[in-house]
Amino acid sequence: MGPRIEDMPQDFKASLCLPTTSAPASAPSNGNCSSYTETQHLSVVGIMFVAQTLLGVGGVPIQPFGISYIDDFAHNSNSPLYLGILFAVTMMGPGLAFGLGSLMLRLYVDINQMPEGGISLTIKDPRWVGAWWLGFLIAAGAVALAAIPYFFFPKEMPKEKRELQFRRKVLAVTDSPARKGKDSPSKQSPGESTKKQDGLVQIAPNLTVIQFIKVFPRVLLQTLRHPIFLLVVLSQVCLSSMAAGMATFLPKFLERQFSITASYANLLIGCLSFPSVIVGIVVGGVLVKRLHLGPVGCGALCLLGMLLCLFFSLPLFFIGCPSHQIAGITHQTSAHPGLELFPSCMEACSCPSDGFNPVCDPSTRVEYITPCHAGCSSRVVQDALDKSQVFYTNCSCVVEGNPVLAGSCDSTCSHLVVPFLLLVSLGSALACLTHTPSFMLILRGVKKEDKTLAVGIQFMFLRILAWMPSPVIHGSAIDTTCVHWALSCGRRAVCRYYNNDLLRNRFIGLQFFFKTGSVICFALVLAVLRQQDKEARTKESRSSPAVEQQLLVSGPGKKPEDSRV
Repeated sequence: MGPRIEDMPQDFKASLCLPTTSAPASAPSNGNCSSYTETQHLSVVGIMFVAQTLLGVGGVPIQPFGISYIDDFAHNSNSPLYLGILFAVTMMGPGLAFGLGSLMLRLYVDINQMPEGGISLTIKDPRWVGAWWLGFLIAAGAVALAAIPYFFFPKEMPKEKRELQFRRKVLAVTDSPARKGKDSPSKQSPGESTKKQDGLVQIAPNLTVIQFIKVFPRVLLQTLRHPIFLLVVLSQVCLSSMAAGMATFLPKFLERQFSITASYANLLIGCLSFPSVIVGIVVGGVLVKRLHLGPVGCGALCLLGMLLCLFFSLPLFFIGCPSHQIAGITHQTSAHPGLELFPSCMEACSCPSDGFNPVCDPSTRVEYITPCHAGCSSRVVQDALDKSQVFYTNCSCVVEGNPVLAGSCDSTCSHLVVPFLLLVSLGSALACLTHTPSFMLILRGVKKEDKTLAVGIQFMFLRILAWMPSPVIHGSAIDTTCVHWALSCGRRAVCRYYNNDLLRNRFIGLQFFFKTGSVICFALVLAVLRQQDKEARTKESRSSPAVEQQLLVSGPGKKPEDSRV
């Protein structure tokens, strides 16, 4: 069918260039700016904070306590592999969530109705808001079902008792040799030797809350004095800051940089980025297990992974799309060299100052905020087999008066989103190689009885120093690249257009900054580990002559027994 003029809903009438006398009266916006509405918004934000707090409390039994539990009751050679599997399965959740979000965002935020005023939106429309809340309901139901098996776990694990008995026997055997002849093993209580060995720093499982609060500062200070623990945590803070910014803003970055839909951006991230993260975590755990890596080997693997990640991040600065040419914002036409937001060609129009219904001139690839800003006075619908296209005609501000197409201009380099995301996924996999080795450095670097608390302190620092401030830092950096803000109640509400070059350089630059910080921390970790290893070898070489002399004095008959001990 050919083009036809149809009855226009209120949204399209308000967007056209109409004389002031015939322009439809816009609804007053003061009702949406009342103090009652702002109070409602604050209450919703409060509910979100409470929900996030409960989510964090519910995740504690898995991480960090689950990490210490696995390392306590698994064999030393199997612990890295098991931890790698735990971390990998944990990352399957966000990957599935991005895929689920891709489906949910295809539905409008109000599932049963479209916006008021006769507005007809499609998924490609910049004003489209998907049903973001629906994924939370589905995920909450899945979490509730997954939590049911925890009710059937025994109160005490049998293996934990055997582990404690074995630990006490080891402490009893290795207790002061000078007292071996005086005190028989039957008179010496293993529990007493444990207390003497560990002192006040030991965190017993039966401590009350008051006792825990009293002993916590001492344990915290002692743990922070450990240089390996402190440097590894700082490197993980840098990695978590990078991950928090990427997880929060990568969909929006892809949507704005490459002019793709939010649904497609989430689908790409769920299908490419998170599988690579899972592979990187599992490969890191397998390498630690198969190569039997010690502390120095784990530090070298972490440094190598981050150096390769940093190297593959460099091309990301140069893969992107240029900014759209927006009339009155980023583009000055030759016909109107001094083109402002309201040029003379549309002085007779009553264009809304807060309107947003973008249209594109296909011949010059110039975008206008609304048909009214292009000086268009009529609307035509072109029917096709699968969909209909909307054109606006009689446009006084468009070169040669050409008709303009409804919607934003398509990008000429949207195909670059796949190679861009492949490089991001490769860098993420290389960065995640460090995940399991870095945790093993912490678990093997602290006392066994302080392991759970050390991992808890580590997660506390990750939350406070990375996951809380990083999204704010990334969001503030992204806001500085905005070139046109939409106003609501006289205040900035949402950014309509960004400077793509600035957006890419600042977003990728922040990621590069955090990766560089992680490389520096892992380099220091490796240097400290090598220094400690060198000192240990020096002490061993100094003590070896004394040992040989003792063996010679003891006689040949006692050699096997002494060497075996």
